[in-house]
Amino acid sequence: MKLHILAVGQRMPDWIETGWNEYAKRMPADFPLILREIKPEPRSGGKTPAQMMEAEARRIEAALPPQCTLVILDEHGRDYTTMKLSQAMQEWRQEGRDVAFIIGGPDGLDASLKQRGHLALRLSSLTLPHPFVRVMLAEQLYRAWTILQNHPYHRS
Repeated sequence: MKLHILAVGQRMPDWIETGWNEYAKRMPADFPLILREIKPEPRSGGKTPAQMMEAEARRIEAALPPQCTLVILDEHGRDYTTMKLSQAMQEWRQEGRDVAFIIGGPDGLDASLKQRGHLALRLSSLTLPHPFVRVMLAEQLYRAWTILQNHPYHRS
């Protein structure tokens, strides 16, 4: 099972790359984290936010792995604890399908993509910078995996 993170945005600061790489390398071969950066729609040219989100949604759709479980990161999504995320990972693993986590751009995600999601997940009630979300998500996925392994990284 692969964990795909599809994130709108390219050319991240070095500290984001370093944080992502740290958690991605900790994941085992049978639970890899795969980052796919999605080209953002240019914020010029008179397009409305809805038009930009629609264009980004088409790019995301094209990058999705086939038959995956789709998890949308959204400020209005469900608020999971790390233990609940770990339980969800176990269920996804038993289903045997890849999981794709979608991180939108500055304007968010197109409504059509949100409707396709199997789960809408909120990482925080705070407003987070989009580049940071990929690092925070990677860390939480690693922490959830350690719970499945009874590893002391997570202390209840």
